[in-house]
Amino acid sequence: MKPKTNQSNQKTRQRTALILKRLEQSIPDADTALAYETPFQLLIATILSAQCTDVRVNQVTPKLFKTFPGPKDFIQGDPELVIELIRSTGFFNNKAKNIIAASRQLIELHDGKVPENLEDLVSLPGVGRKTANVVLGTAFGRPSVVVDTHVRRVSNRLGLSKSSDPEKIEHDLMCLLPEKKWTSGAHRLLLHGRYTCKARKPMCDQCVLADLCPSVA
Repeated sequence: MKPKTNQSNQKTRQRTALILKRLEQSIPDADTALAYETPFQLLIATILSAQCTDVRVNQVTPKLFKTFPGPKDFIQGDPELVIELIRSTGFFNNKAKNIIAASRQLIELHDGKVPENLEDLVSLPGVGRKTANVVLGTAFGRPSVVVDTHVRRVSNRLGLSKSSDPEKIEHDLMCLLPEKKWTSGAHRLLLHGRYTCKARKPMCDQCVLADLCPSVA
């Protein structure tokens, strides 16, 4: 259900609609770059993507999922092998620990299936709102707003949110975007931040949103 708010005036809503329309034209395909075949694979890939590029994760997951196809395999397998297979993604000890613990919880509490609601997802080890919303929106088609470092930066620069808190930004975007476009809209903001509205050197001269952005000098 779309949250109620009185913070976003009509002018901001109209500008947001224009922003979304232009991003739909400039980024027609808005989907995750992570390779996956099942909700469980997307869950694991998203956990691995923390502090790591999607490209690197996609290099790691084929062999990882061939060796450990499901949660039961991670539980019964050799933790050292898990670590070795995901080593190049960084923070491998903690990620391996969370993946195995999450797999155990899926088996014990959810019959080995990835839950389709935010509350159960964020209760899994290593899963925060960002990861949960990726799984909900991409694997299950549930309207959700993913807020990563790119979405946070772009939302602030465009004046769609004044907060630095991901959950508050999520709420602000849910108020501004049509519910049916929560998932695709947030992902377009992410991709725009990744390739155009970069952290250190934003490409304002090539940005389709330049005339709508209060941060353009």
